[in-house]
Amino acid sequence: MRLTRRSLLAATAATAATGTAALVTAAGPARAAGAPGYGPGTGTAPAAGAAPDVPALLARAEALLTGGAPDLADPDVAAAVTALDTSAGALWAGLDRDPARTALWADLDPLTDPGNFGQSYTRLRTLATAWATPGTSLAGDPAVADALVAALRLTHDTAYNPARRETGNWWFWEIGAPRALMDTAVLLRDRLPAADLADYLAVVDRFCPDADRRTNAPTLAETGANRADKAVIVALRGLLGQDAAKLASARDALSDVRDSGRNSLFRYVTSGDGFYEDGSFVQHGTVAYTGTYGVVLLGGIAHLLALLAGSPWQVADPDVSVLYEAVERSFSPVIFDGLMMDAVRGRAVSRERAGDHRDGAAAVAAILLLATGAPQAYAARWRAEAKGWLTRNRTTPFTRLAALPQIALAKDVLDDDGVPAGERATGLHVFADMDRVVHRRPRWAYSLSLSSRRVAAYEAGNGENLHGWYTGDGMAQLYDAADLAQFNDGFWPTVDPYRLPGTTVDTRRRTDLGTGGGTSTYRPANTVAGGAVLHDRYGAVAMELVGAPGSTLRARKSWFLVDDAVISLGAGITATDGRTVETVVENRNLGRDGLPRLLVDGVRQPGEHGWTGRFEQAGWAHIEGVGGYVFPGATDLHALREERTGAWRDINTGADTGGSATPLTRRYLTLWIDHGVSPAGAAYAHALLPGASATATAVWARSRPVRVVANDATAQAVEARRLGLTAATFWAPGTAAGIHSSGPASVLVLRRDDRISVAVADPGRTQSTLRVELPFRVGAVLSADDTVAVTPGRRGRLTVTVGGSRGHTHRAELTQ
Repeated sequence: MRLTRRSLLAATAATAATGTAALVTAAGPARAAGAPGYGPGTGTAPAAGAAPDVPALLARAEALLTGGAPDLADPDVAAAVTALDTSAGALWAGLDRDPARTALWADLDPLTDPGNFGQSYTRLRTLATAWATPGTSLAGDPAVADALVAALRLTHDTAYNPARRETGNWWFWEIGAPRALMDTAVLLRDRLPAADLADYLAVVDRFCPDADRRTNAPTLAETGANRADKAVIVALRGLLGQDAAKLASARDALSDVRDSGRNSLFRYVTSGDGFYEDGSFVQHGTVAYTGTYGVVLLGGIAHLLALLAGSPWQVADPDVSVLYEAVERSFSPVIFDGLMMDAVRGRAVSRERAGDHRDGAAAVAAILLLATGAPQAYAARWRAEAKGWLTRNRTTPFTRLAALPQIALAKDVLDDDGVPAGERATGLHVFADMDRVVHRRPRWAYSLSLSSRRVAAYEAGNGENLHGWYTGDGMAQLYDAADLAQFNDGFWPTVDPYRLPGTTVDTRRRTDLGTGGGTSTYRPANTVAGGAVLHDRYGAVAMELVGAPGSTLRARKSWFLVDDAVISLGAGITATDGRTVETVVENRNLGRDGLPRLLVDGVRQPGEHGWTGRFEQAGWAHIEGVGGYVFPGATDLHALREERTGAWRDINTGADTGGSATPLTRRYLTLWIDHGVSPAGAAYAHALLPGASATATAVWARSRPVRVVANDATAQAVEARRLGLTAATFWAPGTAAGIHSSGPASVLVLRRDDRISVAVADPGRTQSTLRVELPFRVGAVLSADDTVAVTPGRRGRLTVTVGGSRGHTHRAELTQ
């Protein structure tokens, strides 16, 4: 069976024609033998007059977990079945089946610990999935089913029952455990005694009675991914308990009917958690989280839409279009050849079992599931884009990461000749509402992770992201189509966390983050983070760096994104702590045995590890297979080749996400600029040319198609004269490249023939109005945003109402 939109709906073909007859709210007596969807004398059954939707929807819920009957003749499907069988077989072998046991697995003892019973339920779900999947060695085995029933009973009686009080991480109690428990109950529904099922429904009613509120903090409304997760749990509980009110509650929670839509997942937000119109997604109030919590939200809603489609409880909110738009507005820009960019993965970068490829695969799977029920205009575009992602990522193929239902959906796209493989997307995205920037070109992509007093520099907690100190301080990541393993191949446990590419850092030693319970975030004191974008191709981005408590470091950093180059400027780099300050130009993961050639000003440098070099007047450098680095005006450049060893356990000790203690060794090539001890007003300038050859880099260094025309604490600016482009960051009222700004701003001006394009933003969000004066004549206005007033003349002037725009770009098209 292949899981497609047709097969999903076919699983409940009669559903749409049924009415909304009342369902009972508690488990009823055992149904007679032979009733569809219920085991003889064991399962629960609808009361007289109950809608027949329930058995069909439960069958659909099972299909969403198993993918239906697998086509074992398909090698990818067969491999996935084998992988499931291997995983489940190991769990089965390790499962303690002694009647006197106190835990299910030796490494999850005591069972009463929230992390341990939470993970126990997850393992039981894996076993139940294998039992319900034809082709595995455990499929249909009565002994396995009996052992699962007994294991669920022990876990309930010992650790997870209504009499217990929440301790530790609330997530295990209210989301992790109940979701795995309900999934397992769906798979075992024909074998579960009615009394047991009633117990499990009762415990879900205790810890996840609805999706609207946090159970351990009843005044706290659930938002974002947590609300979506809980809605799925409540829906499954409603199906298993034949409770129409629960099903309606799950559906209504997506739209937040209870609070008149205040926390609806189908609305754009302007602060806090949720989707923003510019494509940003925030969770935990201040964290850029598209790649983890955003994917969980997308997957949860897609699951519920598919589960309830055609039933009396199907989602009919017209504002679901917000979610459809988010696929291309929020998710597509941060997926590169099927992997999810680290800039939007938050503390998940420290999770060994959730690398960028795996989180990317989860996003692709959620999009494909959402496409099964989306309007054709959306679905056709998504399927084509997904086909492109699926076919290009050969480093970690989707079929090695996905579960059987997801593989089935992917196969449906890959085998359809009518679906073209979408090409790699290009464009420049400044996500002003989450302080992230993504610049995409045909062969590469570049992301920037910024932070401010609005958006966290990092999140850590529950033992996760222990070394995330500088991930939001301007970390710059280059994604290359020829090197999709760069940040997935042991990067995070082995990279020097004090030398993340793009950052300017105080080299003081730091203590581990997030070692206690709960999660916390850090927001720096700066206001400026973000910038302007013009024609989806050119950008002027800025961040004022304010060192964390304990450091006096200050710096003004700008990035100018110009076609196939990124020009990075730093000025006003100052500190008084008696420590060295560095700016990291590059820190490239070379893998286990990489040895790319490094050239500095055309001279090949040594390749042995442990080598370090200093180049007092470096003009350019080139890393084979990566690209070129140009240093206008010559730079005192440092380089290092080293092998670094670390373990995932060094950066994540979480109860269910903790990494292995197995040492990993990776090679790195690092380029950096040493600003000295306690610098006063230091600066830097360098250009990155992704994918450029050594020859092209040398030519670029000589011809300087992009020139730095200002780099100080008042303004930073570059000119690309052949393009007619000037890009500038103003930190205060001033003039650069002939452009005058009345205050802090990001400004882009493109002049071609007699046409002038202007983009302006206030990334600090501190002003109400900006006045920008151009160095040439403006004759007429072709078009302009409502916030832009233009005064034509010998020196054209723009008055831009930036107040309330939250750092977004304002544009005008003019003629001379």
